[in-house]
Amino acid sequence: MYLTKEQENMLNGGHGEVVERQMRLLVRLGEIYKADKMIDVGSVQVAGVSYKSIGDPGLEFLEDIAHKGAKVKVLTFLNPAGMDMENWREIGFPESFATMQKKVMDAFEQMGIVMSATCTPYLAGNLPRFREHIAWSESSAVSFSNSVIGARTNREGGPSALAAAICGFTPNYGLHLDENRKPHMLVKVDAKLEYNSDFGALGYHVGKIAGSKIPYFTGIKNANTDNLKALGAAMAASGAVALYHAEGLTPEASTMETKGLEIIEVGEKELKEAYAKLNTGKDPDLVVVGCPHASLREIITIAKKIDGKHLKKPFWICTSRVMKDAATRMGLTATIEKAGGKIVADTCMVVSPIEEMGFKTTGVDSGKAGNYLPGFCKQSVVFKNIDDLIKSG
Repeated sequence: MYLTKEQENMLNGGHGEVVERQMRLLVRLGEIYKADKMIDVGSVQVAGVSYKSIGDPGLEFLEDIAHKGAKVKVLTFLNPAGMDMENWREIGFPESFATMQKKVMDAFEQMGIVMSATCTPYLAGNLPRFREHIAWSESSAVSFSNSVIGARTNREGGPSALAAAICGFTPNYGLHLDENRKPHMLVKVDAKLEYNSDFGALGYHVGKIAGSKIPYFTGIKNANTDNLKALGAAMAASGAVALYHAEGLTPEASTMETKGLEIIEVGEKELKEAYAKLNTGKDPDLVVVGCPHASLREIITIAKKIDGKHLKKPFWICTSRVMKDAATRMGLTATIEKAGGKIVADTCMVVSPIEEMGFKTTGVDSGKAGNYLPGFCKQSVVFKNIDDLIKSG
């Protein structure tokens, strides 16, 4: 792999111990995947932010490199933390957990990272351009940036993303290359897709078939960016899909050849089966939407639906701090709270310790959350569309 003189200097310790360690990680990654060189990245998104996910070993690593002067060179955003960083006590997050989560965030802040704590950085001030090389790590953000925006990133791990942020570049392999962005299967959709949950069910079904392959969808009509966000997130969770194309909807679809591809047909039957598989519970004691984090459009829609109602169960809308602040200025937060709901910023149901907070069954409209909650949070899942969730909540 070709390295510039400056990169060789970084590798040989010329920029200090921390940079040398991060550079060695990137070089090793490049060697494994036979990258020809390093490429500059326009932005980074780092995962491994929740104390629930990284624990004491992760915290010790972050504090160590922060203490040794680690600084990021490019715009770097954080994935969700394990709690709402401002209103954690009011919502009911454990104080012992909060103490450790704050230490994690302090270490990231020392490195010059934006305290975004969101899985939708493209809605919160980090929007890549078409074909821009980036190094993002959260699976749904990777899918959205590759597929809907047309930027280019591999599905980075937390350490490799942080290394890219500190060094300013990433190895040139995988989805950074034109030849690796071509579809492997043609997915013909003949089903009514009305709710985000429908797109989540579709993604859950296709992801299990696709694995890490790239699907090309036909038959999806009038999908907005929230629908596509839900679709990609579910495929990344049930499989490992980091890029998909959708005819007439995603920017690279028109440039792709689909003749001779394996064909997968998805109709109402397959969607119903996906709904059934995702449902492992009956009566939720917590309802959470916003996985991936809710957009302002989604918050507006929910506020209209629950305006004047009284929710019977705890009801969370997870989103970024940026979106919550906008919702508050618009009066949406007040409307939601009056109905008994909460806008919860900085975190989500998957990376927060909801099992320690007394919740056992969670209602969601997210295929991603429905896939992860049983294993990550020991939850039974009620998977429904937003209208049915509001009725049950």
